[in-house]
This record gives sequence, structure tokens and C-alpha cells, in this order.
Amino acid sequence: METLFWLILSTLGWTLIDGSEMERDFTWHLRKIPRLVSERTFHLTSPTFEADAKMVLNQACGIECQKGLPAPNLSDLEDSLSYETVFENGTRTLTRVKVQGWVPEPHENLTAQGAPVRRKRQVYGTDSRFSILDKRFLTNFPFNTAVKLSTGCSGILISPNHVLTAAHCVHDGNDYIKGSKKLRVGLLKMRNKGSGKKHRGSRRNRREARGGAGREGSRENLKESAKARRRRKESARGQRAADGMPSFQWTRVKNTHIPKGWARGGRGDAALDYDYALLELKRAHKKKYMELGISPTVKKLPGGMIHFSGFDHDRADQLVYRFCSVSDESNDLLYQYCDAESGSTGSGVYLRLKDPDKKRWKRKIIAVYSGHQWVDINGVQKDYNVAVRITPLKYAQICLWMHGDDASCTYG
Repeated sequence: METLFWLILSTLGWTLIDGSEMERDFTWHLRKIPRLVSERTFHLTSPTFEADAKMVLNQACGIECQKGLPAPNLSDLEDSLSYETVFENGTRTLTRVKVQGWVPEPHENLTAQGAPVRRKRQVYGTDSRFSILDKRFLTNFPFNTAVKLSTGCSGILISPNHVLTAAHCVHDGNDYIKGSKKLRVGLLKMRNKGSGKKHRGSRRNRREARGGAGREGSRENLKESAKARRRRKESARGQRAADGMPSFQWTRVKNTHIPKGWARGGRGDAALDYDYALLELKRAHKKKYMELGISPTVKKLPGGMIHFSGFDHDRADQLVYRFCSVSDESNDLLYQYCDAESGSTGSGVYLRLKDPDKKRWKRKIIAVYSGHQWVDINGVQKDYNVAVRITPLKYAQICLWMHGDDASCTYG
């Protein structure tokens, strides 16, 4: 199985391209990004952090629903791209933005095919997911970029200080969910059995034993206490700490940014198009991260394939990788058949294209996996696996969140 996985992984960038596709231009092309300028910031009341985690929307306007909507005007876009920031101490602000240099894209369904009939499952037919167990993969790019959120979702590292995830992982559209006030991010690490804290604890126990040698029975009591502590620690670590199985280094989140298009606060339904959020870590990491990219059309995806890795709940603490073809797309959404379970939502969807400057293949994040969603198709609710595309405007917004201004966000 491991040999098969390595063969698939090492060839996905090119062997999934047939002869006709070899002539296509599978290259990252830099394009000028609209400017997103912070206009004014207001202080809001602190959230209650009482919402329940909600991984599936009851109703969402999907690709077919969006066909019947008028094209968004500039004022609507500026309202949706304005954003909330919630800080570690529980305070909250709203920042209004202005958009400059925006060129409207054609408001249409980009693929001509109709919506396929889907079964109400997140794993379709044969389960095609791969659990990444070998530390040669887990600790190296691109798998090391996947992170786990304390609220139960996944995310992806996009800078030394930032994680991209789905908005619904921290906010249900009306309020921030329980546990998001003290949100933490778990970065993958490998821990070998018998290392680190156990030895330090043993030295401390020996010092305590020497200091209490004059008291009757203290040495024996301390030894028994030390053994009990070690047993508890080993039990808590369980199989994760054995033989190099993955563990997590947890880091607190300093602040969270969510677009107003999602955080409606009771004023209308949350828009699926804006199901993304950026988390700023309190402490920078030293791992290799994945850069943002602007989502190309399906015709410019090698083999029509996308990839993402996350922590599916049915495979506890295992990183799960999958790839699949995109079945339908709009300006803001991707429908796909990737097998995925809850826990993987918030994962960064990426692909591999040629870097025009260095003449090599490069992975970039082009969407956020929103999960298994119910969407409106001609008045009927149907379920799909959905990803939210990174458009030029969303790229500009995420870049603004990361850098604090738009000076570094001219091209993407």
C-alpha cells in the first residue's frame, strides 16, 4: 500500500494528464489583484461564544441557485468583504473596506454540465482516502502544512503566523461557537517513545527523594508516586507516542478574521461563498507552509484534479489525504467527489502547476474545503461536497489580513 501511495503521489503532477492536455498551459500566471483598503474600524460588543459547532448549513445558495441571482454590485461586495476580528481576550471589531481596481468576472456557471445525481454520503463507493502514517511524509511538505483545530476542524499553514480554515469552524453565521474563545491550533510533530519529559521528571523525582531521605518511608512513597505519574502520562499519550506515531504541538490563536459575508449576526443567512477564515497564531512556527494562489478554471487543472489533507473524525488523529476530479464550478464554488468525513472541513485545497520563473512544479492553495453541504437546486435541497474558491477579491482580503495593508498584495 505504501509503495502504491508513493507512486501515485510522485506522478500526480503529470501522469494524470493525457496527450491532449500536455499541450495546455498548466502554469501559475501572476495577475493584478484588486485593492482592498481598510476604511474604518468599529468596536463591537464581545461575542457570547455560545453557538454549537455546525458543520453543515441547513440551506445554502449553490451553483444552480446562483445562476438566478443578479451579479453582485460593488457596494454588496464591499459589505461582504468587510470583516470581523475577534481577539484572544474576547474583544471584537468590525472593519469596513473599499474595493479599488475590481473588474467584474462573467456571472455564470463555468461548466456546461448539469448537476449530477448524488447519494447522501460523504464517502462515495470505494473509500479512496489515504492515511498518512509514515513520518517521511507527515513531517515533510506538503503534508506538514495540515493542522488540526481545537474545535474539531482542519486548516492549512499559509505563513509562519497564519492558518487558513473554514469560517464555520469558528462561527455559525450568527455567533462564535463554543470553544473558539480559547481556540488552539495543533501542528503535526513526531514524538519518539521515552523521550523528553520522562527523563526530566525522573531527575526531579531523584532530587525530591534525596531531600526527603530523613523522613520515615518518604523514599519509598516518592518512588511509588513517581511510578504512578509515569503510568498516567504513558496512558494519556497512548499509541500516539509509541514508535513515532503523530502527536500535536498546540498553539493559541491570537486573533481570528471572518468576512462579513459569513458573519451576518442574524441579518440574513451566511453565504457559502464566504466560508473561510484566517487565524493568526500567538507563536510563529518554523515549518514549511503553502502559498496562496488564485483558483484557475477546471480546464486549467492538470487532469481536472484537486488535492487536500485533513483530520477526518473516523480516523482519529490520522492525517488523511485524498485527490479527485472537480465535477462542477462557479465563480466562487467547486463541487467535487473527494471522499471526506467531518473533521476534514477547513482543509486547504491545492494543486500543482508550473512556476513560470523557476520552470518547476509548485503547489498553491486555491480553495478551502467547506464540507458536505445542502444546497438549493431549482428549489430542491441536495447534498454536495463543496469547496470555496480563492478568487482575486478573496486573495486580496486574505493578503490584507496577513500583512495589515495591501502593499504586498499587488499580484497573485
